[in-house]
Amino acid sequence: MKPQRTIAQEAKLAGKGMFSGIDSSVNFIPADVDTGIVFVRTDLDMPVRIEANIRNIAERGRRTAIAKAQASVETIEHCMAALNALEIDNIIIEISASEMPGLDGGSGEYFKTLKKCGFVEQQKPRKEFAIAEAVSFNEAGASIYALPNQGDVLEITYDMDYTKHTGIGRQLLSCTLSTDYFETNLAPARTFLLEAEAKQFRSHGIGTHLSPRDILVIGSDGPIKNSYRFSDECVRHKIVDLIGDLALVGRRITGRIVAYKSGHNLNQKIAKKILEQAENYDRISEAGTNALLDIRRIQKILPHRYPFLLVDKVIEIDGDRFIKGVKNVTFNEMFFQGHFPGTPIMPGVLVLEAMAQVSGLLFAQKLEHTGKLAVLLGMDAVKLRKSVVPGDQLILTAETVRVRSKIAVCQCQAMVAGVKAAEAEIKFMLIDDDAVR
Repeated sequence: MKPQRTIAQEAKLAGKGMFSGIDSSVNFIPADVDTGIVFVRTDLDMPVRIEANIRNIAERGRRTAIAKAQASVETIEHCMAALNALEIDNIIIEISASEMPGLDGGSGEYFKTLKKCGFVEQQKPRKEFAIAEAVSFNEAGASIYALPNQGDVLEITYDMDYTKHTGIGRQLLSCTLSTDYFETNLAPARTFLLEAEAKQFRSHGIGTHLSPRDILVIGSDGPIKNSYRFSDECVRHKIVDLIGDLALVGRRITGRIVAYKSGHNLNQKIAKKILEQAENYDRISEAGTNALLDIRRIQKILPHRYPFLLVDKVIEIDGDRFIKGVKNVTFNEMFFQGHFPGTPIMPGVLVLEAMAQVSGLLFAQKLEHTGKLAVLLGMDAVKLRKSVVPGDQLILTAETVRVRSKIAVCQCQAMVAGVKAAEAEIKFMLIDDDAVR
């Protein structure tokens, strides 16, 4: 494995933000091992550190932004792409405004500046991940796939379909990411806008400091008062954006990415899935389990104990919105002694209880610092559809329907081998922790 590395010396860049037009200066500073890529807003009363990772993504149109509390850093993708291509793992980026300098609309100036800094190898291997399982997203006619691939490189194929716009047309490019390839073939490619989009942005006060000489504005006959650096410059810039967004995974990725009309939103979704996959493999490697919450951590959250603890592990959590847990059913369960002798079947009420317990783990994510507990209040639309027997593995899911000050509701399912065994809408009362002591 390659060692982590940072830059050898500091460097500065300055310019106006592409969307905001605000003057912005950045200072690139070497960082210690395992720091990662960290932006620091130095213009605030108290400087705010924002780690450049997929968990800090803030929703923005046509750009990538990260945020923490009320502070954000906008349009980071071109800088992140340069960092990715140069294999820089650790760096502090001080910024004097809320948006990175737009410069010429590409990644080239960031790449040149960072390359001139030189590099220092550090005494710890970098984090790497080879995509092991295919994942994909499809949305509004666009799609993106992350696929396993042989070798230790990242291959990217991007199909950009602008056939309705004669100034661009359809452009397809496949490449293997390397520092040299990025410098020559991708870094110079600039952000582009259709003429109609540019007019709409200006009418809303966005990008009013820019002229067609500063950014690629494309009409029916091609660039207006400008010219392409490559005949397929637009698709090359789309790949730059993708490389920048993939850097938010926080580790070197190998495999293959195939994208069709993908933008920042889909790029970020696939990056999040890749990170989840990587962390899952880390858990299996380090602890022999893919559990986000193993039985020891579950016991710290739920008050239940033998023989009434009915969740063995949690394998997926999406904030306080969704959770997936596992209950392995064995013949040693105490209830099989009498339910029923000769025909062991897990009591339906215990299947429902298992769903309630995994729901409690979901709400614990939200209630951890509130001083409240979720206590079962009732169940609606209960349906028991399939018998659960020794040897089955119950996959328990709960999805939040609504959470109010005193009531929480979630929709729950229990599956066995892909077949629904039970479902219910479960209601909880949120009460003060002290009330049950």
